[in-house]
Amino acid sequence: MKRLLTSSIDVEERCLEWGFLPFFRCGIPGFSIEETIAPEYWFTDEDGAWEWKGPIIREGHCAYGKFFNRKAGFVSREWLPDWINYRRTRRLAPNEDAAALDDVVMQTILVEGTATIEELRRMLGFARGRGHRHIPSPEAGVSDEEKISLDPILTRLQMEMRLVIADFEYRIDRHGNRYGWGIARYTAPESLYGPQIADCTPAESFDRIYSHFRAMFPEVQETVIRKFIG
Repeated sequence: MKRLLTSSIDVEERCLEWGFLPFFRCGIPGFSIEETIAPEYWFTDEDGAWEWKGPIIREGHCAYGKFFNRKAGFVSREWLPDWINYRRTRRLAPNEDAAALDDVVMQTILVEGTATIEELRRMLGFARGRGHRHIPSPEAGVSDEEKISLDPILTRLQMEMRLVIADFEYRIDRHGNRYGWGIARYTAPESLYGPQIADCTPAESFDRIYSHFRAMFPEVQETVIRKFIG
């Protein structure tokens, strides 16, 4: 049995050892942070798994985002080129309009370098149209009820490995103390880590990743592993 995770260093080392580390249960027993963290660091008053994400990202050895079945986790830099190479062949938008919106959000982030979801809302002001879409200026005064949710767009872009989370930012109270959930700042993997070039085809990257999981978890069903890889 693996030693329980008790620090950001433990989490980073586990990710570097396994290459992939989901935050939440994923169908592979004992693989996630949720299942292997010391209880006092999971949903308690102590700084724990939620607060460790930013420091791990800033170390630069592990990429973070919603990579696994639309849930969060880490991928080591060693495996990042293959993960990107394969995942970018998996376009997840349900239709052409959704794909166009995904591309608008992605291009906006590429131009800006990084962006939070709040910054994207101000910049884009997405609004629902009748049978079509339009992107008004930020000054158009779109009501909250009319705005298109950016959350599924950002999730798709992370699942496609077009985006990663560059860091988390916190609101600060009048006493200088941070509060609330960390606000994710998004960027392209290349903006954070430089070119990510795999020396093989996307299919060969998939085979590498699958073989890696098969060796780590020989008892896990093939369908579970394939679902995890995406």
